[in-house]
Amino acid sequence: MARAKTFTGGIHPAYNKDRTASLAITRAQVPRVLVFPLSQHIGAPCQPLVSVGERVLRGQKIADSEARISAPIHSSVSGKVIAIELRPHPSGKDVMAIVVENDSLDELAAPIAGSKRIEQLSSAEIVNIVREAGIVGLGGAAFPTHFKLVPPPQAKIDMVILNGAECEPYLTCDHRIMIERPDDVVQGLRLLMKAVGVNKGYIGVEVNKPDAIDALNKACAAYTDVQVVPLQVKYPQGLELQLIKAVSGRELPSGKLPADVGVIVNNVGTAAAVAEAVLNGCPLIERVVTVTGSMVDKPQNLLVRLGTSFGDLLAECGLNGQPGKVIQGGPMMGITQGNMNVPVTKGVSGILALSEAESAPLEAGPCIRCARCVDACPMQLQPVFLAQFAERGLLEQAEAYHILDCRECGCCSWVCPARRPLLQNIRLAKSAILAKKRR
Repeated sequence: MARAKTFTGGIHPAYNKDRTASLAITRAQVPRVLVFPLSQHIGAPCQPLVSVGERVLRGQKIADSEARISAPIHSSVSGKVIAIELRPHPSGKDVMAIVVENDSLDELAAPIAGSKRIEQLSSAEIVNIVREAGIVGLGGAAFPTHFKLVPPPQAKIDMVILNGAECEPYLTCDHRIMIERPDDVVQGLRLLMKAVGVNKGYIGVEVNKPDAIDALNKACAAYTDVQVVPLQVKYPQGLELQLIKAVSGRELPSGKLPADVGVIVNNVGTAAAVAEAVLNGCPLIERVVTVTGSMVDKPQNLLVRLGTSFGDLLAECGLNGQPGKVIQGGPMMGITQGNMNVPVTKGVSGILALSEAESAPLEAGPCIRCARCVDACPMQLQPVFLAQFAERGLLEQAEAYHILDCRECGCCSWVCPARRPLLQNIRLAKSAILAKKRR
């Protein structure tokens, strides 16, 4: 095996993946009522294409938008639209949603694409199918995938990188996809490469997943244009900038996008969804979700119909008592949930239920100027100053110190011996700066 690659900075938290890493993906129970928020991606929310009382089919497009940065939404079941109203969302906000009562018939809509081989497809056809399938980044960012596949003319794209690092603690959904669906991951990568016209594709995987590396290497064996790149085990190895640095050696300048250095980055789950859409005509109506944590008796990697509630999944996995905290995603970058009626959307990779003891707030002390946060920051920023500027409302100074380059990975807060709320303060300042720019 080639020498594992990595980036500067980062940390080594306890990964806590042992309970689910060896568990095969199983299908979650399909609930009686499913909720489809009209905002499931970065960009413009969708508008309903159906009305209350209308019957819909599994895989039918039920919402869409004419905005360039958006992605349509499809029903994951057949049934009746019983409401279009505000509903809780994993982001913490209430958003408009289409509510469908499942008739348990699973009657299918027509496929979004005819069956073709990769060699028969044009770049434009692939991009159009990806768009019509409603595919977004499944690693958590939920950026519409089709938009990434049409970079600006001045961008000279020469490689596509798939993110299989899955460095966030507890989560193993990507790990299982790479083991169980390696051919879909590789075919999805080849489709993404053809869409942007490149002949170099890489899959970055941390070396603590040797079974995934072996499976992908076997799936890649027939192709000379794709390669698995072993990565060191370090958080946040899966952040876009860090992944690009580790795999290609290229540095992404402040304020620039991956396309500016010739790279398109997607998640391995996203690639598998692209293969499913282009080769089989299936829109994005389900995804793998890791349900785990100390309060869960039967942790699982579940293939979940979009629109299923967090509460239903936690009940299926044996929630043991009242959790101290439920997090969408992992503990480092996830979002704490205040409502178990929120639905699984396209960007939900995990549901983590922690005990009261694990989630109790820590008492913060004064900064001791140890600079551990500076050493750990993968963006090579100075979190100690950024947080102080944020506390004092000094937004111009914070922006001058590149606070908008912060990827909110949480390394600074994790290493701080004084338990300062560095990330929380930085997030608040970033929000204030961005809100000011939008005025």
